[in-house]
Amino acid sequence: MNAGRLKDGRQRSVVSMVTMFLLALLWTLPTLGLLVTSFRTRDAAATSGWWEALWKGGWTADNYARVFEQADLGNAFLNGVAVAVPATIIPIMFAAFAAYAFTFMDFKGKDVLFIIIVAVMVVPIQVAFQPLLDLLGPRGLGISGQYLAVWLLHTGFGMPLAIYVLRNYMASLPYSVVESARIDGCSNFQIFWKLIAPMAMPAMAAFATLQFLWVWNDLLIAKLFLSNDNTTVIVKLQQLLGTQGQGAELLTAGAFISIILPMIVFFVLQNFLVRGMTSGAVKG
Repeated sequence: MNAGRLKDGRQRSVVSMVTMFLLALLWTLPTLGLLVTSFRTRDAAATSGWWEALWKGGWTADNYARVFEQADLGNAFLNGVAVAVPATIIPIMFAAFAAYAFTFMDFKGKDVLFIIIVAVMVVPIQVAFQPLLDLLGPRGLGISGQYLAVWLLHTGFGMPLAIYVLRNYMASLPYSVVESARIDGCSNFQIFWKLIAPMAMPAMAAFATLQFLWVWNDLLIAKLFLSNDNTTVIVKLQQLLGTQGQGAELLTAGAFISIILPMIVFFVLQNFLVRGMTSGAVKG
């Protein structure tokens, strides 16, 4: 293969390659700075930049030991997994069924209902916190502080976007396949699981990546609707920083620990993310 050409035969653009390298470098520098600062003392980080660490010193590994001791980051990490995994699977499961109905089934008010669901995406989630605190709190269902409350909230807040993404993707699939399956006597349930779900897997994996990253990095919902015993790693990191800045040296170490799992998820599913976000972009 010609090294100067892409797989589809197009000529490689030097400008594009240089631009992408510079963008990748700009995105990597903050993470590198975070990693270097996490191994420096509070005084060294306050008096010199991370790029000066090689000759100004101030290295220490004590930040990582202290962050596990003071923040109980190990349990908080497991709590974050217990919140993020169900809060990713549940909305995708329900949204996939809804997207199938909006794409391949005819029922009264379908278009109006879909417009309402899309319109819900523009409503800030913060405006719903007060009524939801009443609904899920002691005066309502009494499940505030439990995992169930957070799973329900992330499902409700994540489903509109999931339905929108999956519906647009399924609309790009060949409708003749569904018609042929119906002629053969397949039910909607069989069509979904045997035909549509496998073909829509890239879109579902793409949304799963985004949903997992959003839930894992969420602070407000976890802080308001979980107790201190089962709260997530992001809330524990926020609690490390005192009112006058004490504990700031621990934030970098804790933050770097907290991004390990999201980075693994992203790199494992990055191919699905690109395919799912671009496959339904152009139809025809």
